[in-house]
Amino acid sequence: MPDISPPRLSRNRTALAHKARYALRHPQRIPAHLRRSVRDAWLRARHRDHVAYYRAVMASDTARSADTAVGSGSAERWLALGRMQFDYLTEHGLTPRDRMLEIGCGNLRAGWRFIDYLEPGHYYGIDISPDILVQAHRTLVRRGLQDKLPHLALTTDLTLDFLPSARFTVVHAHSVFSHSPLHVIEECLAHVGRVLAPGGFFDFTFDRTEGKEHHVLREDFYYRTETLLELARRHGLAARFMEDWERRPHGQSKIRVTHA
Repeated sequence: MPDISPPRLSRNRTALAHKARYALRHPQRIPAHLRRSVRDAWLRARHRDHVAYYRAVMASDTARSADTAVGSGSAERWLALGRMQFDYLTEHGLTPRDRMLEIGCGNLRAGWRFIDYLEPGHYYGIDISPDILVQAHRTLVRRGLQDKLPHLALTTDLTLDFLPSARFTVVHAHSVFSHSPLHVIEECLAHVGRVLAPGGFFDFTFDRTEGKEHHVLREDFYYRTETLLELARRHGLAARFMEDWERRPHGQSKIRVTHA
């Protein structure tokens, strides 16, 4: 890991002092944060389970904008973030023959590029949100990729129990664990090894902190790298921090997991 850490990595976004400073610097964002806080309280009261809660969050966000729901403020940013993910994996050896599982495929921000690149039937995308999967279908039609026969499936957990063993040479999860409590991440790491083919790898991004681990409104979670590396090892997997990803224009960090 780099020796010099950006100041953002030591922030505790739940601390009152941080909230006060942020509000003073960005007063125009206060109304949106208040609306989000009210929505969070309402949805949290109705959905105690995190997956059900976040599915409701995605339904709310997608109703306003499918691009914003997956963290893209504009169509240009949507394309740029998808391109960045695609370029990184192809630079790291992704070939058209690979069989890819994308966890949290969303509206195919990166997925449509993978589908276009891979051989027909070699892409499998899953998501917890039926609303965003409808948008994924629209992306397929808009890009004319029906003949590539991608699989898109709704899931309620990350046990991956409906998928075949040793099937996927590449598993990818971008901006999934950044919205997941630790028990959801552990569920995925406990089962991803079964579906990962020999010699394959699982890349996931996360919001990194070098201070206290915390979350903001149960939607954004910040973890120490060591926590996730150790969690992978606990389930018999080898894991390493991907330093070269840090140079990409994205606020998250990346870990790669393989069979030990």
